[in-house]
Amino acid sequence: MDTKLIMTFLRNIAAHNDRPWFQEHKNDYQAALASYEQGVGEAIKAISHFDSSIAYLTPKDCMYRFYRDIRFSPDKSPYKRHFGAYISAKGKKSLHGGYYIHMEPGKCFLGGGVYWLPTNILTACRNEIMANEKDWLKIVTSGEFVHNFGYPNEGTWEEDKVSDKGFGMTALKTAPKGFPRDYKYLDYLRMKDYSCWHAVPDDFFEGNEWTKEAARMFKVMKPMMDFVNAVVDDYE
Repeated sequence: MDTKLIMTFLRNIAAHNDRPWFQEHKNDYQAALASYEQGVGEAIKAISHFDSSIAYLTPKDCMYRFYRDIRFSPDKSPYKRHFGAYISAKGKKSLHGGYYIHMEPGKCFLGGGVYWLPTNILTACRNEIMANEKDWLKIVTSGEFVHNFGYPNEGTWEEDKVSDKGFGMTALKTAPKGFPRDYKYLDYLRMKDYSCWHAVPDDFFEGNEWTKEAARMFKVMKPMMDFVNAVVDDYE
């Protein structure tokens, strides 16, 4: 994967996010996209060593469209400013958790888990955590998990600033309806998603060794994701 080629294009599209410029530089886009696709393929191969459920996927199965849906957005920029791929055994549109690779100048990160769960499934996840508290805590309070992703809602995720690591992008201010306010581990029930991330520098993806480090972090994340996926899969 040619990281410099990709980052150069993404910086340029951020500065010239309009159709005339894009049409004039479509060859640059196609070259950058092809290079990113190669990288996603390398990541799938690395992850499949410990998660065979995603081994059959192709990069195109996982990569998101570069064109933005601007119908309901105040930002009318026609193109994204990043490349993203979601490697999930049941597809990138599934609720089933997966691994995410985000390339954007100054905001690169590796992440995964589950996001935007419907209320009924989110409630089921919370009940599962309470019912299997010891198993959950063993996973998310382990030294490796905390080192890579932190504690619930410790990190921040904003358009202009992303913390180095984080576990949970959004959370309720109080206990969810129907759950005890005095629960000892309430922070895990307040979470509105069970996803985590680890920011990496732009040059993280250079060379041929990055997939090993990415796979290492994804492997640390996998037990948390498996715990939640066991609930999610009952509804899909």
